[in-house]
Amino acid sequence: MNPDPVERVRALCFAYPETTEKLSHGEPTFFVRKKVFVMSANNHHGDGRVAVWVPAPQGMQESLIATAPETFFRPPYVGVRGWVGIELNNINDADLAHYIDIAWRLIAPKKLQLTYDQA
Repeated sequence: MNPDPVERVRALCFAYPETTEKLSHGEPTFFVRKKVFVMSANNHHGDGRVAVWVPAPQGMQESLIATAPETFFRPPYVGVRGWVGIELNNINDADLAHYIDIAWRLIAPKKLQLTYDQA
């Protein structure tokens, strides 16, 4: 596991085609074709969390938070749209990669996903 949380997330995100990174609201944010699929949040408004925020399928946010509230939370702003916050200190790389994969697939165009899956 990479000790630098941003480098850890960056390595997982850049495994996907057409991923770009830029600062958004002062935090590294990852895009596929100009659409956000992972947002970093380092102590956002003093909440004490080192986390990422990712989109999740309908119903997944509530289920994850109920099952593991020490790892998952409803982030501000995007939580109302079903995004889930993931506390990076409480998740291993394999599980984090799984949620980043889900996020990328929710945002990436279907044709790009087909190209990626066939590679």
